Amino acid sequence: MTKAGERKVMKVLAGETVFPPPVWLMRQAGRYLPEYRATRAKAKGFLDLCYTPELAVEVTMQPIRRFGFDAAILFSDILVIPDALDRNVRFVEGTGPLMDPITPEGIAGLNASGMHAHLAPVYETVRRLRAELPEETTLLGFCGAPWTVATYMIAGHGTPDQAPARLFAMQHPEAFAALLDLLSEISTDYLIAQIDAGADAVQIFDSWAGVLSERDFAKFSIGPVKRMVDRIRKERPGVPVIGFAKGAGALLEDYRSATGVDCVGLDWTVPAKLGRQIQAGGAVQGNLDPLRMVAGGRALDEGVDEVLEVLGDGPLIFNLGHGITPQADPENVTRLMQRVRNATKR
Repeated sequence: MTKAGERKVMKVLAGETVFPPPVWLMRQAGRYLPEYRATRAKAKGFLDLCYTPELAVEVTMQPIRRFGFDAAILFSDILVIPDALDRNVRFVEGTGPLMDPITPEGIAGLNASGMHAHLAPVYETVRRLRAELPEETTLLGFCGAPWTVATYMIAGHGTPDQAPARLFAMQHPEAFAALLDLLSEISTDYLIAQIDAGADAVQIFDSWAGVLSERDFAKFSIGPVKRMVDRIRKERPGVPVIGFAKGAGALLEDYRSATGVDCVGLDWTVPAKLGRQIQAGGAVQGNLDPLRMVAGGRALDEGVDEVLEVLGDGPLIFNLGHGITPQADPENVTRLMQRVRNATKR
């Protein structure tokens, strides 16, 4: 029995089975909420929203107040790391994130000495959130995985298959390895600073892991994440790490043991058999198809029930298989929460 004030997400991350499972949703603070859009209008731009603690705290808290999620995730973006490296990051409405593409020579010249000063507003946001959140609500920090952040730095924008980064890794292997090493080191520094500011646990988003071959997945995804987890284990023992390698499919089978993460995030394409197999080793998170949040009604109910049926007998954090989309109706989130909260074991 979970006591009042206990953080259910942390219990699951420790390997306990809690039913009904705790819930939070990736991108739970976002454009689908009218209150988010109102707050967003007060900022000069998206990065200004991320770097203004008063506004970032407000948008992080909005879905907690409205839906009562069991975890709040810091409102920020994975690209604050290249922004701190002075890569001219900007967010263009209707286009998405852009930055200056990096060259092998540019990688050699990267300087992270001013990173913590640049990201100080993010740490202040974390401190304020931990003070404002309900005692029972887990606070999650996060960053992008080195491979995923590198794809944006090399192409200068998002691409469907990350061919520019994959080609760069083939043509400039030493420079690419140096970039991954740097991103692994400073991203770990960033997560540790979030932990010191009050984050209970952290998540590493490898959003583009699914485009990698088995060999490259081991080198570019697993390797850097393992180095990050190893450092967190050594320097901040006891702080759980969630790893989300979207689209990795069958390559997720050994992801927990290969990286050392406490919890494996599952996207909505992960088959039930594989999901159960991964869960046999510890906590999993996921994996409702985000489109069911748009469809609502019976499609949503069936999706929720399926996740609970497949994964509800083990340590599970109920979540989407990727971020909630702007087209989702907030009433569908309310419906999801009620269905999970009222679920009974069959």
